[in-house]
Amino acid sequence: MTKTITFNELRRIKDALPSGSMAKIAEELGLEKQTVKNYFGSGDYKEGKSVGLHIEPGPDGGIVQLDDTSILEVALRMLEEIK
Repeated sequence: MTKTITFNELRRIKDALPSGSMAKIAEELGLEKQTVKNYFGSGDYKEGKSVGLHIEPGPDGGIVQLDDTSILEVALRMLEEIK
């Protein structure tokens, strides 16, 4: 499932997650922690893998097309659980 979101919104979601969330998401999905960080805008492909993230320049940090929403879905669920 693909999703379009602004880069700034993606970063707001990441910044709202509690400490240690990147590792928890990675563990739940069987990914490297750096791969999850790359999903949220980091660019360390030496340690982590590409995650189907396509950024087009524009307002609000640009538009991000996510090819796979599984990391985003886990992050949103985690945010919902801490409310």
